Amino acid sequence: MNLIGRALRLTVFVDDTDTWHHRPMFTEIVHRAHAAGLAGASVFHGVEGFGASSVVHTTRLLSMAGDLPVAVVIVDTAEKVRAFLPQLDDLLIEGLAVLDEVEVVHYRGRQEAP
Repeated sequence: MNLIGRALRLTVFVDDTDTWHHRPMFTEIVHRAHAAGLAGASVFHGVEGFGASSVVHTTRLLSMAGDLPVAVVIVDTAEKVRAFLPQLDDLLIEGLAVLDEVEVVHYRGRQEAP
C-alpha cells in the first residue's frame, strides 16, 4: 500500500476499562479497523487524564488507577477513514473521536523475505 501525502488521522479516546461484549473497547476498534482494510492502528495508554466527567485519573494514586485514558490512532486516506466512522457509532457510549488532516511523509511496511 502506498500512503504518501494528504491523509486523515482519527484519534479515539476511551477509558482502559471500557468494554464491548467483554472485550476491551480499544481492541474492538483496532480489529474493526483491520477488518476495514485501513492502513494501520495503534493504541497508546495514558498515565493521567480527565474527560467529560472532570475527574482526574492517574497512575500515581492507587485508588484512582482505573479508567486511565487510551488513545486509538488510525491514519489512512480521508475516504477510508470517513467510511470507517459509522462503525464507531454503535461502539462509543462514552469517549471522544477527533479527526485531523495530516501529511504522510513516510509509510512503508516490512519487506518480506524472498
